[in-house]
Amino acid sequence: MATLRDVVTDCARPAPLARFWAQVLDGYEVAPYDDAEVARLAGLGITDLEDDPTVLVHPVAGGPGVRFWFQQVPEGKITKNRVHVDLAADDVASEVARLVALGATVIRDTGSGTIVLADPEGNEFCLIR
Repeated sequence: MATLRDVVTDCARPAPLARFWAQVLDGYEVAPYDDAEVARLAGLGITDLEDDPTVLVHPVAGGPGVRFWFQQVPEGKITKNRVHVDLAADDVASEVARLVALGATVIRDTGSGTIVLADPEGNEFCLIR
């Protein structure tokens, strides 16, 4: 039986998008770079971590087990996501304001308890009342 390990998002700039999602999600952080990873990236010619083509956002100790990977791809987003993340908040209005301040865009309020937003690269996600 398979278990969920990662949710992967294609994007143009993994580092800033990973930071956005680490701020959005309670109990998550951008995974720190150890010496071995910095050396591996340097071996690929990547000396600025802002140019890392794959950035991991993982749960802090005791958090949920799902990790979020952000991977650089050459093409931009063209259509609606086929898979998206649903988030919940007790105070939806405050959470929408917080997400927008972080760089999200409100796409629409469905009127049925779901607000559709997009992250800074246009990937849709929902906030559920």
